[in-house]
Amino acid sequence: MRRRHFLSLSGAALAATARAAKVGPNDRIRTGFIGLGGRARWLLANEQFPGAEIVSVADCFFPRCDEAARIRPEGEKWRKYRDYRAMFDAEKLDAVFVETTTHARALIALHAMQAGLDVYAEKPLTLTIAEGRVLVKAARHLGRILTTGTQQRSIPANVYASKLVREGAIGRVREVMVCNFEAGKHWTPRDAEPMPEGLNWDQWCNQTELRPYHSELQKRWSWYTDYDGGGQSWGVTGWGAHSLDQVQCALGTDNTCPVEIVPEAPGEAAKVTMRYASGVTLKLWGARRDHADLGAIFTGDKGVIEIKRGSFTVEPAGLAESLLKDAPEFTPEGPGENRFHIANFFDAIRSRQLPNADVEIGHRSSTVCHLVNIARDLGRKLNYNPDTETFRGDAEANAKLTRPRRKGYELPRIG
Repeated sequence: MRRRHFLSLSGAALAATARAAKVGPNDRIRTGFIGLGGRARWLLANEQFPGAEIVSVADCFFPRCDEAARIRPEGEKWRKYRDYRAMFDAEKLDAVFVETTTHARALIALHAMQAGLDVYAEKPLTLTIAEGRVLVKAARHLGRILTTGTQQRSIPANVYASKLVREGAIGRVREVMVCNFEAGKHWTPRDAEPMPEGLNWDQWCNQTELRPYHSELQKRWSWYTDYDGGGQSWGVTGWGAHSLDQVQCALGTDNTCPVEIVPEAPGEAAKVTMRYASGVTLKLWGARRDHADLGAIFTGDKGVIEIKRGSFTVEPAGLAESLLKDAPEFTPEGPGENRFHIANFFDAIRSRQLPNADVEIGHRSSTVCHLVNIARDLGRKLNYNPDTETFRGDAEANAKLTRPRRKGYELPRIG
């Protein structure tokens, strides 16, 4: 980072930290959005932001700022930026939603925290395991709130059902089943296409190789391993990130992850079996059904709980009757399903208490996704140490914990 900009961020951090200490129950939380692709526009169109005021937006593809501003009536007042760093310098923000590509997310979240802002970052939280630990250390050192956009952590039915599993309502959990989520694809070099007007392609590429522009990269980046870990719908870091986070939540493994990862066959579509230190087996074996089923099936000594998105089921019938009687109302999928999670983020900003999907939680759940991809990529059993966040005696696997970053997009050292 250039010295001038570092000093600018330092000044912004002092101002924002001072303001954060004064954010009271009746103060509006001044919020910005960074990255205005499909997910950001969905949130803006379908969710409310209680107690907050969106005042500015930024995107390295500037036309998206205008597109996003047309979604909400107050959007005509938003100030728009081509570079999020300029937004940090100019605006007196309290928080930002980082709705960018996965490969840009960690660096932008770090810059936001350096600027004294609290952060709502989409899932998967990171592109690599190493990025996640950097984010955790930075959030703790800087005293910032960083929550991950895994909304099932806050949906009442999911919270309730997860607690049932953790507290032994189905006995000792032996096995958990989720869908066999897909790996990412590898990019094949292609001829350059004309650059769209208003796009800063260098900034878009961020830590990755500055490839010739191609619309497939810009629009379907989540399909490709340089930019995500399989972020397409049924990908490991796409909808799979929700299922695997649901597993972590219900098992109470927020500060750890599996210790053994075994691909059942060669190839990127291989089923994968994972084992926690407790002995619980996690299988990516299930058939794909529909979006509402993006949870997990927990099998215990006394019964089975399937936690979906916004609802859950219990077997056998006798157990279901007792466990469902006090359950909260189920939340239908679609507009409004994120309201609990967004409200929790803003509550955490005011209280300075950890949010439901705190950065450590998001990091560990993202790690589970990355472990699946690394095991499939190497095609063999891996032994992982969640305490050191390294593979035991496996230099080849450890080399995949991080990736080289392009000059100018290195992660800053914090603390």
